[in-house]
Amino acid sequence: MLHFARWKVTLISLVLLAGALFTAPNFLTSEQLRSWWPSWLPSQQIVLGLDLQGGVYLLYEVDRADYIAQRLRSVENDVRLALRQEPRLGYTGLAIQGNAVQVRIRDSERLADATTRLTALENPLDDSVLGFGQNGGVTEFTFSDAGDGLLRLALSDDGLSRRMTTVVEQSIEVIRRRVDEIGTTEPSIQRNGDDRILVEAPGERDPDRLKNLIGQTAQLTFHLVDNTMPAEDALNSRPPPGTRVLPSTEGDGVAYIIEDVPLLTGEDLSDARAAFEQQTNQPVVSFRLTTGGARKFAEATTQNVGRPFAIVLDEEVISAPVIREPITQGSGQISGSFSVQGANDLAVLLRAGALPAKLDVIEERTVGPGLGADSIEAGKIASYIGAAAVAVFMIACYGLFGVFSVMALFANVMLIFAAMTAIGATLTLPGIAGIVLTMGMAVDANVLIYERIREEQRNGRSVISSIDSGFSRAIGTIMDSNVTTLIAAVVLFQLGSGPVRGFAVTLAIGIFTSLFTAVTVTRFIITIWLRRRRPTVLPI
Repeated sequence: MLHFARWKVTLISLVLLAGALFTAPNFLTSEQLRSWWPSWLPSQQIVLGLDLQGGVYLLYEVDRADYIAQRLRSVENDVRLALRQEPRLGYTGLAIQGNAVQVRIRDSERLADATTRLTALENPLDDSVLGFGQNGGVTEFTFSDAGDGLLRLALSDDGLSRRMTTVVEQSIEVIRRRVDEIGTTEPSIQRNGDDRILVEAPGERDPDRLKNLIGQTAQLTFHLVDNTMPAEDALNSRPPPGTRVLPSTEGDGVAYIIEDVPLLTGEDLSDARAAFEQQTNQPVVSFRLTTGGARKFAEATTQNVGRPFAIVLDEEVISAPVIREPITQGSGQISGSFSVQGANDLAVLLRAGALPAKLDVIEERTVGPGLGADSIEAGKIASYIGAAAVAVFMIACYGLFGVFSVMALFANVMLIFAAMTAIGATLTLPGIAGIVLTMGMAVDANVLIYERIREEQRNGRSVISSIDSGFSRAIGTIMDSNVTTLIAAVVLFQLGSGPVRGFAVTLAIGIFTSLFTAVTVTRFIITIWLRRRRPTVLPI
Protein backbone atom coordinates (compact mmCIF):
# COMPACT_ATOMS: atom_id res chain seq x y z
CA MET A 1 0.00 0.00 0.00
CA LEU A 2 2.88 2.38 0.72
CA HIS A 3 4.65 1.57 -2.55
CA PHE A 4 3.87 3.88 -5.45
CA ALA A 5 4.64 2.71 -8.95
CA ARG A 6 6.29 5.23 -11.23
CA TRP A 7 3.16 5.60 -13.36
CA LYS A 8 1.11 6.39 -10.24
CA VAL A 9 3.60 9.08 -9.18
CA THR A 10 3.45 10.54 -12.68
CA LEU A 11 -0.37 10.48 -12.72
CA ILE A 12 -0.67 12.17 -9.32
CA SER A 13 1.84 14.84 -10.34
CA LEU A 14 0.00 15.50 -13.63
CA VAL A 15 -3.38 15.82 -11.89
CA LEU A 16 -1.98 18.32 -9.38
CA LEU A 17 -0.17 20.25 -12.14
CA ALA A 18 -3.33 20.40 -14.26
CA GLY A 19 -5.26 21.60 -11.21
CA ALA A 20 -2.77 24.39 -10.65
CA LEU A 21 -2.82 25.47 -14.30
CA PHE A 22 -6.63 25.58 -14.47
CA THR A 23 -6.91 27.39 -11.13
CA ALA A 24 -4.20 30.02 -11.73
CA PRO A 25 -6.15 32.16 -14.30
CA ASN A 26 -8.79 32.83 -11.63
CA PHE A 27 -6.24 34.91 -9.71
CA LEU A 28 -5.24 36.98 -12.76
CA THR A 29 -6.96 40.00 -14.26
CA SER A 30 -8.08 40.00 -17.88
CA GLU A 31 -5.20 42.33 -18.76
CA GLN A 32 -2.66 40.00 -17.15
CA LEU A 33 -4.10 37.03 -19.02
CA ARG A 34 -3.72 38.85 -22.32
CA SER A 35 -0.29 40.34 -21.63
CA TRP A 36 1.93 37.66 -20.13
CA TRP A 37 -0.06 34.45 -19.52
CA PRO A 38 0.96 31.95 -22.26
CA SER A 39 -1.81 31.49 -24.82
CA TRP A 40 -1.25 27.71 -24.97
CA LEU A 41 -2.12 27.32 -21.28
CA PRO A 42 -5.71 27.19 -19.97
CA SER A 43 -7.04 30.74 -19.69
CA GLN A 44 -10.73 30.36 -18.86
CA GLN A 45 -11.91 31.73 -15.53
CA ILE A 46 -14.61 30.43 -13.25
CA VAL A 47 -18.06 31.86 -13.95
CA LEU A 48 -19.58 33.79 -11.05
CA GLY A 49 -23.27 33.33 -10.42
CA LEU A 50 -25.99 35.93 -10.21
CA ASP A 51 -25.58 36.41 -6.46
CA LEU A 52 -21.84 37.06 -6.79
CA GLN A 53 -21.52 39.39 -9.77
CA GLY A 54 -25.05 40.79 -9.95
CA GLY A 55 -27.47 40.44 -12.83
CA VAL A 56 -31.08 39.60 -13.64
CA TYR A 57 -33.30 36.78 -12.38
CA LEU A 58 -36.52 36.22 -14.35
CA LEU A 59 -39.14 33.52 -13.87
CA TYR A 60 -41.55 33.14 -16.79
CA GLU A 61 -44.79 31.22 -17.09
CA VAL A 62 -46.25 30.09 -20.41
CA ASP A 63 -49.60 31.77 -20.96
CA ARG A 64 -51.73 28.67 -21.38
CA ALA A 65 -54.88 30.62 -22.28
CA ASP A 66 -53.05 32.58 -24.98
CA TYR A 67 -51.65 29.38 -26.48
CA ILE A 68 -55.08 27.70 -26.48
CA ALA A 69 -56.67 30.73 -28.18
CA GLN A 70 -53.88 30.83 -30.75
CA ARG A 71 -54.14 27.10 -31.45
CA LEU A 72 -57.93 27.21 -31.79
CA ARG A 73 -57.70 30.08 -34.28
CA SER A 74 -55.27 28.03 -36.33
CA VAL A 75 -57.58 24.99 -36.30
CA GLU A 76 -60.56 27.19 -37.18
CA ASN A 77 -58.68 28.30 -40.28
CA ASP A 78 -57.74 24.67 -41.05
CA VAL A 79 -61.41 23.69 -40.86
CA ARG A 80 -62.36 26.50 -43.23
CA LEU A 81 -59.71 25.42 -45.75
CA ALA A 82 -60.69 21.74 -45.44
CA LEU A 83 -64.36 22.45 -46.17
CA ARG A 84 -63.52 24.72 -49.10
CA GLN A 85 -61.51 22.04 -50.88
CA GLU A 86 -63.09 20.70 -54.04
CA PRO A 87 -65.78 19.53 -53.96
CA ARG A 88 -66.72 22.41 -51.61
CA LEU A 89 -69.03 21.70 -48.68
CA GLY A 90 -71.64 24.22 -47.59
CA TYR A 91 -71.38 25.17 -43.93
CA THR A 92 -72.44 27.80 -41.44
CA GLY A 93 -71.68 28.84 -37.88
CA LEU A 94 -67.92 28.17 -38.00
CA ALA A 95 -66.73 29.54 -34.66
CA ILE A 96 -64.72 28.87 -31.49
CA GLN A 97 -66.82 27.75 -28.53
CA GLY A 98 -64.91 27.21 -25.29
CA ASN A 99 -61.99 24.86 -26.04
CA ALA A 100 -63.49 23.63 -29.31
CA VAL A 101 -64.08 24.64 -32.91
CA GLN A 102 -67.56 23.87 -34.21
CA VAL A 103 -69.25 24.09 -37.59
CA ARG A 104 -72.64 23.13 -38.95
CA ILE A 105 -72.86 21.28 -42.29
CA ARG A 106 -75.82 22.43 -44.36
CA ASP A 107 -76.26 19.31 -46.50
CA SER A 108 -76.85 16.25 -44.32
CA GLU A 109 -76.00 13.97 -47.24
CA ARG A 110 -72.47 15.41 -47.28
CA LEU A 111 -71.96 14.81 -43.55
CA ALA A 112 -69.81 11.71 -44.05
CA ASP A 113 -67.45 13.63 -46.37
CA ALA A 114 -67.20 16.47 -43.82
CA THR A 115 -66.51 13.97 -41.04
CA THR A 116 -63.64 12.45 -43.03
CA ARG A 117 -62.10 15.86 -43.65
CA LEU A 118 -62.36 17.04 -40.05
CA THR A 119 -61.16 13.82 -38.39
CA ALA A 120 -57.96 14.30 -40.39
CA LEU A 121 -57.39 17.42 -38.25
CA GLU A 122 -57.36 15.54 -34.92
CA ASN A 123 -53.54 15.64 -35.09
CA PRO A 124 -52.24 12.41 -33.50
CA LEU A 125 -49.31 13.22 -31.21
CA ASP A 126 -46.24 11.07 -31.71
CA ASP A 127 -44.25 10.39 -28.53
CA SER A 128 -41.07 10.80 -30.55
CA VAL A 129 -41.52 14.52 -29.87
CA LEU A 130 -41.02 13.67 -26.22
CA GLY A 131 -38.18 11.27 -26.89
CA PHE A 132 -39.95 7.89 -26.82
CA GLY A 133 -40.48 7.32 -30.55
CA GLN A 134 -43.92 5.71 -30.43
CA ASN A 135 -47.53 6.81 -30.72
CA GLY A 136 -49.39 6.58 -27.44
CA GLY A 137 -52.82 6.89 -29.10
CA VAL A 138 -53.20 10.52 -27.99
CA THR A 139 -54.65 13.13 -30.35
CA GLU A 140 -54.48 16.86 -29.84
CA PHE A 141 -58.14 17.29 -30.81
CA THR A 142 -61.14 15.03 -30.36
CA PHE A 143 -63.78 14.94 -33.10
CA SER A 144 -67.47 14.57 -32.19
CA ASP A 145 -70.81 14.77 -33.97
CA ALA A 146 -73.31 16.73 -31.85
CA GLY A 147 -76.21 15.94 -34.15
CA ASP A 148 -78.22 18.04 -36.59
CA GLY A 149 -75.09 18.53 -38.72
CA LEU A 150 -73.06 20.14 -35.89
CA LEU A 151 -69.47 18.88 -35.85
CA ARG A 152 -66.89 19.73 -33.17
CA LEU A 153 -63.12 19.51 -32.77
CA ALA A 154 -62.39 19.83 -29.04
CA LEU A 155 -58.93 20.26 -27.53
CA SER A 156 -58.16 17.14 -25.45
CA ASP A 157 -56.61 17.34 -21.97
CA ASP A 158 -53.85 14.83 -22.76
CA GLY A 159 -53.14 16.54 -26.06
CA LEU A 160 -52.89 19.94 -24.39
CA SER A 161 -50.56 18.56 -21.71
CA ARG A 162 -48.19 17.12 -24.29
CA ARG A 163 -48.30 20.21 -26.44
CA MET A 164 -47.45 22.38 -23.43
CA THR A 165 -44.40 20.21 -22.78
CA THR A 166 -43.26 20.84 -26.34
CA VAL A 167 -44.07 24.56 -26.07
CA VAL A 168 -41.86 24.94 -22.98
CA GLU A 169 -38.98 23.09 -24.66
CA GLN A 170 -39.27 25.21 -27.81
CA SER A 171 -39.49 28.40 -25.74
CA ILE A 172 -36.29 27.50 -23.88
CA GLU A 173 -34.43 27.08 -27.17
CA VAL A 174 -35.76 30.37 -28.56
CA ILE A 175 -34.87 32.23 -25.35
CA ARG A 176 -31.38 30.73 -25.40
CA ARG A 177 -30.83 31.93 -28.99
CA ARG A 178 -32.08 35.43 -28.12
CA VAL A 179 -29.90 35.75 -25.02
CA ASP A 180 -26.86 34.44 -26.88
CA GLU A 181 -27.45 37.01 -29.64
CA ILE A 182 -27.05 39.93 -27.22
CA GLY A 183 -23.86 38.49 -25.73
CA THR A 184 -24.91 37.82 -22.13
CA THR A 185 -22.16 35.88 -20.33
CA GLU A 186 -23.02 32.31 -19.29
CA PRO A 187 -26.81 32.65 -18.92
CA SER A 188 -28.74 29.93 -17.11
CA ILE A 189 -31.99 28.97 -18.87
CA GLN A 190 -33.86 25.99 -17.52
CA ARG A 191 -37.29 24.52 -17.04
CA ASN A 192 -38.99 25.12 -13.70
CA GLY A 193 -42.04 22.96 -13.10
CA ASP A 194 -44.53 22.09 -15.84
CA ASP A 195 -44.95 25.45 -17.55
CA ARG A 196 -42.30 27.79 -16.15
CA ILE A 197 -38.88 28.87 -17.40
CA LEU A 198 -36.13 30.30 -15.19
CA VAL A 199 -33.68 32.75 -16.77
CA GLU A 200 -30.58 33.97 -14.92
CA ALA A 201 -28.29 36.43 -16.67
CA PRO A 202 -25.21 37.17 -14.51
CA GLY A 203 -23.62 40.52 -15.21
CA GLU A 204 -26.59 41.88 -17.18
CA ARG A 205 -27.03 45.60 -16.48
CA ASP A 206 -30.18 46.33 -18.51
CA PRO A 207 -33.03 44.19 -17.15
CA ASP A 208 -35.75 46.03 -19.10
CA ARG A 209 -34.13 45.33 -22.46
CA LEU A 210 -33.58 41.70 -21.54
CA LYS A 211 -37.22 41.34 -20.50
CA ASN A 212 -38.41 42.89 -23.75
CA LEU A 213 -36.22 40.62 -25.85
CA ILE A 214 -37.19 37.46 -24.00
CA GLY A 215 -40.87 38.15 -23.43
CA GLN A 216 -41.82 39.38 -26.90
CA THR A 217 -43.41 36.58 -28.88
CA ALA A 218 -41.98 37.95 -32.16
CA GLN A 219 -44.40 36.16 -34.46
CA LEU A 220 -43.81 37.84 -37.79
CA THR A 221 -46.29 37.33 -40.64
CA PHE A 222 -47.03 38.99 -43.98
CA HIS A 223 -50.71 39.40 -44.93
CA LEU A 224 -52.62 40.97 -47.80
CA VAL A 225 -54.76 43.94 -46.74
CA ASP A 226 -58.51 43.80 -47.49
CA ASN A 227 -59.75 47.18 -48.78
CA THR A 228 -63.34 46.15 -49.50
CA MET A 229 -64.54 48.13 -46.48
CA PRO A 230 -63.04 50.73 -44.08
CA ALA A 231 -61.34 49.35 -40.98
CA GLU A 232 -63.53 51.58 -38.79
CA ASP A 233 -66.68 49.93 -40.15
CA ALA A 234 -65.21 46.49 -39.59
CA LEU A 235 -64.47 47.39 -35.97
CA ASN A 236 -68.08 48.45 -35.42
CA SER A 237 -69.63 45.48 -37.22
CA ARG A 238 -67.97 42.33 -38.54
CA PRO A 239 -65.04 42.12 -40.94
CA PRO A 240 -65.43 40.17 -44.19
CA PRO A 241 -65.19 36.35 -43.84
CA GLY A 242 -61.61 35.08 -43.60
CA THR A 243 -60.26 38.41 -42.36
CA ARG A 244 -59.64 40.16 -39.06
CA VAL A 245 -58.87 43.68 -37.89
CA LEU A 246 -55.50 44.46 -36.32
CA PRO A 247 -54.26 47.72 -34.79
CA SER A 248 -51.24 49.54 -36.15
CA THR A 249 -48.19 50.87 -34.40
CA GLU A 250 -48.52 54.08 -36.42
CA GLY A 251 -50.85 55.72 -33.90
CA ASP A 252 -54.08 55.51 -31.94
CA GLY A 253 -57.12 54.43 -33.91
CA VAL A 254 -55.19 53.29 -37.01
CA ALA A 255 -56.15 49.75 -38.00
CA TYR A 256 -56.08 47.41 -40.99
CA ILE A 257 -58.27 44.58 -42.23
CA ILE A 258 -55.95 41.70 -43.08
CA GLU A 259 -56.55 38.27 -44.56
CA ASP A 260 -56.24 35.45 -42.03
CA VAL A 261 -54.00 33.28 -44.21
CA PRO A 262 -50.47 34.77 -44.22
CA LEU A 263 -48.38 35.10 -47.34
CA LEU A 264 -45.24 34.37 -45.31
CA THR A 265 -44.32 33.59 -41.72
CA GLY A 266 -41.18 34.08 -39.68
CA GLU A 267 -40.08 30.57 -40.66
CA ASP A 268 -39.59 31.82 -44.22
CA LEU A 269 -36.86 34.25 -43.06
CA SER A 270 -33.25 33.13 -43.33
CA ASP A 271 -31.64 36.27 -41.87
CA ALA A 272 -32.44 39.73 -40.50
CA ARG A 273 -30.09 42.64 -39.83
CA ALA A 274 -30.41 46.23 -38.67
CA ALA A 275 -29.56 48.76 -41.39
CA PHE A 276 -30.20 52.34 -42.49
CA GLU A 277 -32.55 53.39 -45.28
CA GLN A 278 -30.41 55.07 -47.94
CA GLN A 279 -32.70 58.02 -48.70
CA THR A 280 -33.88 58.98 -45.21
CA ASN A 281 -31.05 57.47 -43.17
CA GLN A 282 -33.68 56.04 -40.81
CA PRO A 283 -33.06 52.71 -39.01
CA VAL A 284 -34.73 49.77 -40.74
CA VAL A 285 -34.54 45.99 -40.57
CA SER A 286 -33.41 44.29 -43.76
CA PHE A 287 -34.36 40.66 -44.19
CA ARG A 288 -33.54 37.81 -46.52
CA LEU A 289 -35.95 34.98 -47.33
CA THR A 290 -35.31 31.30 -47.70
CA THR A 291 -35.49 29.81 -51.19
CA GLY A 292 -39.03 28.58 -50.59
CA GLY A 293 -40.06 31.85 -48.98
CA ALA A 294 -38.66 33.89 -51.85
CA ARG A 295 -40.62 31.79 -54.34
CA LYS A 296 -43.89 32.18 -52.40
CA PHE A 297 -43.35 35.93 -51.97
CA ALA A 298 -42.57 36.39 -55.66
CA GLU A 299 -45.78 34.59 -56.66
CA ALA A 300 -47.90 36.55 -54.16
CA THR A 301 -46.51 39.96 -55.15
CA THR A 302 -46.81 39.16 -58.87
CA GLN A 303 -50.51 38.34 -58.48
CA ASN A 304 -51.31 41.32 -56.24
CA VAL A 305 -49.55 44.34 -57.74
CA GLY A 306 -51.22 47.50 -56.50
CA ARG A 307 -52.55 45.98 -53.28
CA PRO A 308 -51.07 46.82 -49.86
CA PHE A 309 -49.69 44.06 -47.69
CA ALA A 310 -49.27 44.23 -43.93
CA ILE A 311 -46.16 43.23 -42.00
CA VAL A 312 -47.55 41.99 -38.69
CA LEU A 313 -45.50 41.51 -35.52
CA ASP A 314 -47.31 40.04 -32.53
CA GLU A 315 -50.79 40.99 -33.75
CA GLU A 316 -49.78 44.58 -34.59
CA VAL A 317 -49.24 46.01 -38.07
CA ILE A 318 -45.82 47.64 -38.06
CA SER A 319 -45.84 48.53 -41.76
CA ALA A 320 -48.30 48.29 -44.68
CA PRO A 321 -46.55 49.16 -47.97
CA VAL A 322 -48.22 48.89 -51.38
CA ILE A 323 -46.90 46.28 -53.82
CA ARG A 324 -45.63 48.49 -56.66
CA GLU A 325 -44.04 45.66 -58.61
CA PRO A 326 -43.28 41.95 -58.16
CA ILE A 327 -40.63 41.36 -55.47
CA THR A 328 -38.52 38.51 -56.79
CA GLN A 329 -35.08 39.05 -55.27
CA GLY A 330 -35.97 37.34 -51.98
CA SER A 331 -35.08 40.26 -49.72
CA GLY A 332 -36.68 43.42 -48.40
CA GLN A 333 -36.87 45.95 -45.62
CA ILE A 334 -39.14 46.49 -42.63
CA SER A 335 -39.49 50.18 -41.90
CA GLY A 336 -41.23 51.96 -39.05
CA SER A 337 -40.54 54.39 -36.27
CA PHE A 338 -37.49 52.43 -35.10
CA SER A 339 -34.62 53.65 -32.99
CA VAL A 340 -31.19 52.15 -33.66
CA GLN A 341 -31.50 49.83 -30.66
CA GLY A 342 -35.10 49.02 -31.59
CA ALA A 343 -34.02 47.94 -35.07
CA ASN A 344 -31.19 45.88 -33.58
CA ASP A 345 -33.54 44.22 -31.11
CA LEU A 346 -36.12 43.40 -33.79
CA ALA A 347 -33.39 41.85 -35.93
CA VAL A 348 -32.30 39.74 -32.94
CA LEU A 349 -35.88 38.58 -32.39
CA LEU A 350 -36.37 37.64 -36.04
CA ARG A 351 -33.07 35.75 -36.22
CA ALA A 352 -33.79 33.82 -33.02
CA GLY A 353 -37.32 32.87 -34.12
CA ALA A 354 -40.74 33.33 -32.58
CA LEU A 355 -41.89 31.99 -29.26
CA PRO A 356 -44.63 29.38 -29.66
CA ALA A 357 -46.72 31.08 -26.95
CA LYS A 358 -46.79 34.24 -24.86
CA LEU A 359 -44.66 34.33 -21.70
CA ASP A 360 -45.64 36.18 -18.53
CA VAL A 361 -43.10 37.37 -15.94
CA ILE A 362 -44.22 36.09 -12.53
CA GLU A 363 -41.01 36.86 -10.61
CA GLU A 364 -38.23 39.32 -11.26
CA ARG A 365 -35.11 40.15 -9.26
CA THR A 366 -32.21 42.41 -10.09
CA VAL A 367 -29.01 41.98 -8.08
CA GLY A 368 -26.65 44.94 -8.17
CA PRO A 369 -22.88 44.45 -8.52
CA GLY A 370 -22.37 46.06 -5.10
CA LEU A 371 -24.42 43.36 -3.41
CA GLY A 372 -22.52 40.75 -5.40
CA ALA A 373 -19.20 42.17 -4.19
CA ASP A 374 -20.46 42.01 -0.60
CA SER A 375 -21.42 38.37 -1.15
CA ILE A 376 -17.97 37.55 -2.49
CA GLU A 377 -16.32 39.22 0.49
CA ALA A 378 -18.58 37.36 2.92
CA GLY A 379 -17.80 34.09 1.12
CA LYS A 380 -14.06 34.76 1.34
CA ILE A 381 -14.24 35.48 5.05
CA ALA A 382 -16.28 32.32 5.68
CA SER A 383 -13.82 30.24 3.65
CA TYR A 384 -10.78 31.68 5.44
CA ILE A 385 -12.31 31.11 8.86
CA GLY A 386 -13.38 27.58 7.94
CA ALA A 387 -9.98 26.67 6.51
CA ALA A 388 -8.13 28.16 9.49
CA ALA A 389 -10.35 26.37 12.01
CA VAL A 390 -9.88 23.02 10.24
CA ALA A 391 -6.11 23.53 10.01
CA VAL A 392 -5.77 24.43 13.70
CA PHE A 393 -7.86 21.44 14.73
CA MET A 394 -5.94 18.93 12.61
CA ILE A 395 -2.50 20.19 13.66
CA ALA A 396 -3.51 20.31 17.34
CA CYS A 397 -4.87 16.75 17.24
CA TYR A 398 -2.43 15.01 14.90
CA GLY A 399 0.75 17.12 14.83
CA LEU A 400 2.86 16.57 11.74
CA PHE A 401 0.24 14.31 10.20
CA GLY A 402 -2.21 17.19 10.65
CA VAL A 403 0.16 19.35 8.58
CA PHE A 404 0.05 16.67 5.86
CA SER A 405 -3.77 16.84 5.94
CA VAL A 406 -3.70 20.62 5.57
CA MET A 407 -1.42 20.28 2.54
CA ALA A 408 -3.84 17.79 0.99
CA LEU A 409 -6.73 20.13 1.89
CA PHE A 410 -5.23 22.99 -0.09
CA ALA A 411 -4.73 20.61 -3.02
CA ASN A 412 -8.38 19.62 -2.66
CA VAL A 413 -9.67 23.20 -2.84
CA MET A 414 -7.39 23.85 -5.82
CA LEU A 415 -8.79 20.84 -7.67
CA ILE A 416 -12.39 21.91 -6.93
CA PHE A 417 -11.77 25.31 -8.52
CA ALA A 418 -9.90 23.68 -11.40
CA ALA A 419 -12.73 21.25 -12.11
CA MET A 420 -15.39 23.98 -11.96
CA THR A 421 -13.32 26.17 -14.28
CA ALA A 422 -12.72 23.35 -16.74
CA ILE A 423 -16.38 22.28 -17.04
CA GLY A 424 -17.71 25.84 -17.02
CA ALA A 425 -19.72 25.42 -13.80
CA THR A 426 -21.11 28.56 -12.19
CA LEU A 427 -19.91 29.48 -8.71
CA THR A 428 -22.71 30.80 -6.49
CA LEU A 429 -22.88 31.78 -2.84
CA PRO A 430 -24.38 28.37 -1.93
CA GLY A 431 -21.55 26.89 -4.00
CA ILE A 432 -19.05 28.59 -1.70
CA ALA A 433 -20.94 27.03 1.21
CA GLY A 434 -20.50 23.67 -0.50
CA ILE A 435 -16.75 24.23 -0.73
CA VAL A 436 -16.54 25.13 2.96
CA LEU A 437 -18.52 21.99 3.78
CA THR A 438 -16.18 19.96 1.57
CA MET A 439 -13.20 21.13 3.64
CA GLY A 440 -14.67 19.50 6.72
CA MET A 441 -15.60 16.35 4.80
CA ALA A 442 -12.11 16.07 3.33
CA VAL A 443 -10.31 16.10 6.68
CA ASP A 444 -13.01 13.83 8.09
CA ALA A 445 -11.54 11.07 5.91
CA ASN A 446 -8.10 11.84 7.33
CA VAL A 447 -9.49 11.65 10.87
CA LEU A 448 -10.80 8.14 10.17
CA ILE A 449 -7.43 7.09 8.75
CA TYR A 450 -5.37 8.61 11.56
CA GLU A 451 -7.53 7.14 14.31
CA ARG A 452 -7.17 3.75 12.69
CA ILE A 453 -3.38 4.21 12.57
CA ARG A 454 -3.39 5.09 16.30
CA GLU A 455 -5.38 1.96 17.05
CA GLU A 456 -2.94 -0.21 15.11
CA GLN A 457 -0.03 1.37 16.98
CA ARG A 458 -1.65 0.59 20.31
CA ASN A 459 -1.97 -3.01 19.17
CA GLY A 460 1.82 -3.19 18.79
CA ARG A 461 2.23 -2.94 15.05
CA SER A 462 5.29 -1.34 13.46
CA VAL A 463 5.26 2.14 11.94
CA ILE A 464 4.90 0.99 8.31
CA SER A 465 2.40 -1.74 9.21
CA SER A 466 0.28 0.71 11.21
CA ILE A 467 0.13 3.23 8.36
CA ASP A 468 -0.53 0.53 5.79
CA SER A 469 -3.32 -0.99 7.85
CA GLY A 470 -4.77 2.42 8.74
CA PHE A 471 -5.24 3.39 5.09
CA SER A 472 -6.46 0.00 3.85
CA ARG A 473 -9.00 -0.59 6.65
CA ALA A 474 -10.43 2.94 6.72
CA ILE A 475 -11.04 3.16 2.97
CA GLY A 476 -14.28 1.15 3.15
CA THR A 477 -15.84 3.47 5.72
CA ILE A 478 -14.69 6.53 3.79
CA MET A 479 -16.23 5.23 0.56
CA ASP A 480 -19.56 4.47 2.25
CA SER A 481 -19.87 7.95 3.77
CA ASN A 482 -18.95 9.69 0.53
CA VAL A 483 -21.30 7.59 -1.62
CA THR A 484 -24.25 8.48 0.61
CA THR A 485 -23.32 12.16 0.41
CA LEU A 486 -22.99 11.88 -3.38
CA ILE A 487 -26.50 10.41 -3.59
CA ALA A 488 -27.83 13.41 -1.66
CA ALA A 489 -25.97 15.77 -4.02
CA VAL A 490 -27.44 14.06 -7.11
CA VAL A 491 -30.97 14.31 -5.68
CA LEU A 492 -30.45 18.01 -4.87
CA PHE A 493 -29.25 18.65 -8.42
CA GLN A 494 -32.14 16.79 -10.05
CA LEU A 495 -34.93 18.23 -7.92
CA GLY A 496 -33.49 21.63 -7.02
CA SER A 497 -33.00 24.75 -9.09
CA GLY A 498 -30.79 27.83 -9.10
CA PRO A 499 -28.77 28.18 -5.87
CA VAL A 500 -29.62 24.63 -4.75
CA ARG A 501 -28.06 23.24 -7.92
CA GLY A 502 -24.98 25.39 -7.39
CA PHE A 503 -24.55 23.87 -3.95
CA ALA A 504 -25.07 20.34 -5.33
CA VAL A 505 -22.47 20.81 -8.09
CA THR A 506 -19.70 22.00 -5.78
CA LEU A 507 -20.59 19.31 -3.24
CA ALA A 508 -20.41 16.54 -5.85
CA ILE A 509 -17.11 17.80 -7.27
CA GLY A 510 -15.77 18.14 -3.73
CA ILE A 511 -16.61 14.51 -2.96
CA PHE A 512 -14.47 13.22 -5.83
CA THR A 513 -11.58 15.58 -5.15
CA SER A 514 -11.72 14.78 -1.42
CA LEU A 515 -11.41 11.06 -2.08
CA PHE A 516 -8.39 11.73 -4.26
CA THR A 517 -6.60 14.13 -1.90
CA ALA A 518 -7.54 12.63 1.47
CA VAL A 519 -6.57 9.11 0.47
CA THR A 520 -4.13 9.22 -2.44
CA VAL A 521 -2.37 12.58 -1.98
CA THR A 522 -2.10 12.26 1.82
CA ARG A 523 -0.72 8.72 1.51
CA PHE A 524 1.74 9.93 -1.14
CA ILE A 525 3.01 12.71 1.17
CA ILE A 526 3.33 10.31 4.12
CA THR A 527 5.22 7.80 1.92
CA ILE A 528 7.75 10.46 0.90
CA TRP A 529 8.18 11.46 4.56
CA LEU A 530 8.68 7.82 5.65
CA ARG A 531 11.36 7.20 3.03
CA ARG A 532 13.30 10.28 4.06
CA ARG A 533 12.97 10.16 7.87
CA ARG A 534 12.47 6.41 8.53
CA PRO A 535 10.91 7.08 11.98
CA THR A 536 10.59 4.43 14.69
CA VAL A 537 7.66 6.21 16.35
CA LEU A 538 4.85 8.05 14.58
CA PRO A 539 4.28 11.70 15.57
CA ILE A 540 0.54 11.30 15.67
